[in-house]
Amino acid sequence: MQNVINALRVLEEVAARQPIGVGELARALGLPKSTVQRSLVTLHEAGWIRPGGEVTRWQVTSKALRLARRTELGLRDAAVPVMEELRQRTGETIHLMVPEGDAVVLIERLETDKPLRIVLPLGTRLPLHASANGKAVLAHLDRTLAELPGYTDTTITDPRLLRAELAAVAERGYADNRGEWRSDIAAVAAAILGPAGPVASLSVSTPASRMTEELRAEYGKLVRRAAATLGETLG
Repeated sequence: MQNVINALRVLEEVAARQPIGVGELARALGLPKSTVQRSLVTLHEAGWIRPGGEVTRWQVTSKALRLARRTELGLRDAAVPVMEELRQRTGETIHLMVPEGDAVVLIERLETDKPLRIVLPLGTRLPLHASANGKAVLAHLDRTLAELPGYTDTTITDPRLLRAELAAVAERGYADNRGEWRSDIAAVAAAILGPAGPVASLSVSTPASRMTEELRAEYGKLVRRAAATLGETLG
C-alpha cells in the first residue's frame, strides 16, 4: 500500500512541477531518491509519465490528461446547476476553476446580463496567490510560499502576509480578490473540497467598481454555501 501512495504522490508532484528530475522530487516529497526512482519507473511503465526532453526529467503523458478531462467534464455537469442558481442570486458572472500547478484554470463561466462586465476566456490561468479562486484553493494546500510576483499595487507578495491572508480565508470559508491580478477585477471565491483536498473553486466575479464591502460579504456567504453544496454533490 505504501508503494501505491508513494507513486501517487510522485505523480501529483510531477504534474505540478513538470518537467522535474529525481533529485527535485525527492527533496519536495521528503523521500529517498531510490524510492522516488522506483515510483517513476512504475509510472513510466504504466504510461502515466514520460521523459520531458531529458531522460532525467519527467512530465505527465496524455493518459493522465485524458483522465483529467473526463473528471473535468463530470465536474462541469455537476457544477452548472449550482452556478446558475448562484448567478441568479447575485446577477454577476460565475467562474468554475480547477487547480493546475501554481495556478487555477477557468473551465466554465456563466456571464452576467449587466452591460459592464469582465470576460475571461475559458482556459485563462490565474496565479494562486493573486486571485480569489487561487487563494481559496491555496488556503487548503500545504505549499511553500516564496518568490511571489506582483501584478498590481494590491498583490500580496510578502509570504508572511499571504500566510496570514490564507488563515483568514480558511476561517471565514471564502477568499476575496481586491484587484490583485488585474486592478479592474474583484471577486469572492470558495474551494470545492474532496476527500484529498480542493478539487476546484467557485467564484462571483465583478468589475471592481461594482464590488462594495457589503456585497463582498454577501457574495462570500453565497459562494461558500454553493461550493459546499457542490462538494456534497460530488461526494
